[in-house]
Amino acid sequence: MRKIKAIVKRPEEPVGHMTCVSDNLENLQRIVKGPIETVYVREDLVIVCNEEGKIHGLPCNCIIPNDYLVGEIIVFGVDGDEFTDIPITRQEWKKILADWGNSECRE
Repeated sequence: MRKIKAIVKRPEEPVGHMTCVSDNLENLQRIVKGPIETVYVREDLVIVCNEEGKIHGLPCNCIIPNDYLVGEIIVFGVDGDEFTDIPITRQEWKKILADWGNSECRE
């Protein structure tokens, strides 16, 4: 089982926490509590979230450009179709969230 360095962010956490995550589908679905969807932040950074989270009324997690994500999210690095260790620090992630306007999460 392959483990990848990632940030897992719960809705109540301002930034999230760095951890290692098994990248198998069942584990990713367990963390986000449902079917997964990927949202590319940039070429080497991707967010995994619950594809049906808004339908099920999960709490707002963070604002992204032109949208928002709900429920728990996982932030990975990405190389082509493969998840990789996250290429940024937790502080860099905090700055990305601040740049997106995450002082307040709106639905």
